[in-house]
Amino acid sequence: MTATRTVTIADPLGLHARPAAEFVSAARGYQSDLVIRVGDATANCKSLLSVLKLGIAHGTVVVVEADGEDEDSAVEDLAARLENEVQDAASS
Repeated sequence: MTATRTVTIADPLGLHARPAAEFVSAARGYQSDLVIRVGDATANCKSLLSVLKLGIAHGTVVVVEADGEDEDSAVEDLAARLENEVQDAASS
């Protein structure tokens, strides 16, 4: 069975390099096959280049999908990362 969750990108800069790298790093910690969808385009959540190629901007609605033994926890974790605005270290 596949777990899915639809989320809206919260970060004002979208899924740019740093948050995308953190997202991919987190995805690599899961055994499930993970995909992120934007409209008709899809990317492997474990590939930084694939995720960046989607050009995901602030406010974009995406679907996170997982298929595997830890699919529920993977979808919840990755979706939460996209829904939360990334805190810039300089502003902390």
